[in-house]
Amino acid sequence: MSACALGEDGLLPALYEANVTANTSPIPILVYHQIAEVPKKGAPFRGLYVSVAAFARQMVFLKMLGYTGMSMTDLQPYLRGEKTGKVVGITFDDGYLNNLTNALPVLQKHGFTSTCYVVDGLLGKTNVWDESIGIAQTPLMTAEQLLQWQAGGQEVGAHTQDHVDLLTLNEITAWKQIAKSKTTLQNLLGKPVHHFCYPFGKFDERHSTMAKQAQYETATTTVRGRVRSATNLLTLPRVPVLRSTSLPVFWLKIATAYEDGKKKDTV
Repeated sequence: MSACALGEDGLLPALYEANVTANTSPIPILVYHQIAEVPKKGAPFRGLYVSVAAFARQMVFLKMLGYTGMSMTDLQPYLRGEKTGKVVGITFDDGYLNNLTNALPVLQKHGFTSTCYVVDGLLGKTNVWDESIGIAQTPLMTAEQLLQWQAGGQEVGAHTQDHVDLLTLNEITAWKQIAKSKTTLQNLLGKPVHHFCYPFGKFDERHSTMAKQAQYETATTTVRGRVRSATNLLTLPRVPVLRSTSLPVFWLKIATAYEDGKKKDTV
């Protein structure tokens, strides 16, 4: 760990002031997980699946409404108030292979970019963090497939090494999960990784401090809502898109205060 990250007593310094957003209008950052056939009724967390057809309809709808879907890097000038326009952040959590096979062609068709937050220690494996609660094991992208995602015009963000609950870890271990994920992915991709997502949405001030010290430019959460002005760039809320999200509700989520102030997600 770098000398600036830990004090002599081994503890992180108090959270210092982070950069904040300066957008004049609320900006939604959509969060997806799996773009695939929805499991049968009764399957755990089946709400986290969005069918390929539903995803395609949502992207067409965004285009029809005049929105541009953007990765976190492309979105930054809008979050910082340097640009204005009808924009939506598009993010995918965990790095599922079905994001590459099913979502990428749709994104490319509409000229949209997105950010996929990847668990670098589990590339080519499955969502083992979900196994104990009965969620079906689904392939994650391999290193080669991640490069295909990047070559397809999309962005990669970090999601820790092992998809861990940061609140259960000591400072040294949490720092390694946050910072090493960044360096590992940068070495693999051959370009900087600027964006981070807290697994399970679980974090506290220590972890947002670590994200800043690891030189991430943004970090996203599972706090629900659109991004308003003066929001900490290292604790950005997002708008969940679920199996049950109809097009009218999808519109409410992105264009109105429907999601703002809703209860934090737990997935």
